[in-house]
Amino acid sequence: MTIRDELKAALVQLDQNPYSLEYSFEKLALEVFRFQFAQNPVYNTYVKFLYKDIKKIDRLEKIPFLPIEFFKNHQVISGEVEPQIVFESSGTTSANTSRHFVSDLPFYELMSRNTFENFYGPLTDYHVFALLPSYLERNNSSLVYMVQNFIFHSFSQFGGFYLDNLDEMIQNMTEAAKDGRKILLVGVTFGLLDLAENEVFAEKIRAISDKIIIMETGGMKGRRKEMVREELHAVLTTAFGVKNIHSEYGMTELLSQGYSKGEGIFYLPKTMKILLREINDPFTYLPSFALGEPDQDVKYRGRTGGINVVDLVNIDSCSFIETKDLGSFTPDYEGFKVMGRFDNSDIRGCNLMLN
Repeated sequence: MTIRDELKAALVQLDQNPYSLEYSFEKLALEVFRFQFAQNPVYNTYVKFLYKDIKKIDRLEKIPFLPIEFFKNHQVISGEVEPQIVFESSGTTSANTSRHFVSDLPFYELMSRNTFENFYGPLTDYHVFALLPSYLERNNSSLVYMVQNFIFHSFSQFGGFYLDNLDEMIQNMTEAAKDGRKILLVGVTFGLLDLAENEVFAEKIRAISDKIIIMETGGMKGRRKEMVREELHAVLTTAFGVKNIHSEYGMTELLSQGYSKGEGIFYLPKTMKILLREINDPFTYLPSFALGEPDQDVKYRGRTGGINVVDLVNIDSCSFIETKDLGSFTPDYEGFKVMGRFDNSDIRGCNLMLN
């Protein structure tokens, strides 16, 4: 078994038993860092630019985070592995899109399913419907691939992707609601708004509102004016008669996802953490950044910072990414909210609503 395989096995173990004595999150993150420093030329060069001696990197918060822009101009790959697929971001400007070279699709499929089921229960309890028109128009969307994986493993005769055939989608959802399963409707924001504004369709969804979960993946993709998340969710809950709008936090550069069951508060799988950096200093973190230690000064609670993501499932690319998102922790540090994006950054990706 190679080091790569051992790390992936440890990740599966951590995902299933986060309190394992063999691997803590920090210990495993440091091992992944050392592996990627040795195997990833792009990350190696960046780390060496910041550190003369990597032996000093002995804590999670000391690990360098690769700016997400590197995925636009470089092949961020750890080791000599052959990519099985290249996921590409959508983009709403003329800027270069990000590309994520993925060399182990079965591992990605397993971990994304495990994450969903840890939050929501078995996929076989759901009929999964997908309203992702802007993504379906491309053939390299990580979101489409993930949802397709969910649909396949739900073993439902009703679920599937829908583009312009909304009548058929609503009819199938109504029929699916007659059995004991729940309905999961995953939709891009502008698609859900279009659906909400069609009173005939909205009324039929309200009729099955007790059996449906509406999950928005964010982003108007240039089709509509951006909305504050609270405003968006108010419109959708009223139109569809549901108590909460669920959300997914993910992006092309990440193989893991966070989920929100309401109020825009996201929670992460056991193989993923976020750190909040000072807005004006990318190498300084806000107090109690991710580990949940008590604050010495409560004035720091709820402060907004730049989101750094540790995604250990990114074992074949880079697990330590400095994003352009802004976020804040909940008071207990267990969840977080996405507050917006840095100025002049691309408005793209999943669930990047502007505040």
